[in-house]
Amino acid sequence: MTELQENSHPHHLAKRPPRSLAEWVSFSIALCIVSVIAALVVYAWASDRDRPAALAVQKTEPIREVNGQFYIPFEIANSGGETVESVQVIAELKIGEEVLESGDLQFDFLSQGEKESGVFIFKRNPSAGQLVLRVSSYKIP
Repeated sequence: MTELQENSHPHHLAKRPPRSLAEWVSFSIALCIVSVIAALVVYAWASDRDRPAALAVQKTEPIREVNGQFYIPFEIANSGGETVESVQVIAELKIGEEVLESGDLQFDFLSQGEKESGVFIFKRNPSAGQLVLRVSSYKIP
């Protein structure tokens, strides 16, 4: 047999030196990173992120009057699991059953746990009647 054939023969493998400390440390760090990623994937899969959106809107600050206009600050929050798009919020000023003034505002999207703020502006004083803030619709992406 020639020398080249002897070196490529499977029984003639060169002995590998033992792994260095740096190799073991690198391997341990990489193993930890892969383990954390795998755990996060399992957690995301097992958690209840498939819950439908749960939207709530509420006034956040007192109504203020500036130059004869009434500013009504509010906040909308998504406490559900799904992200929603085109969220439509409506404000209505009612006296009795009659709606004297209304406004609407649209938010592009709200993801899980996200909050957004907005302000409605009315000509009439909201404390003269009943102010209703509500989510009227949204789109599921």
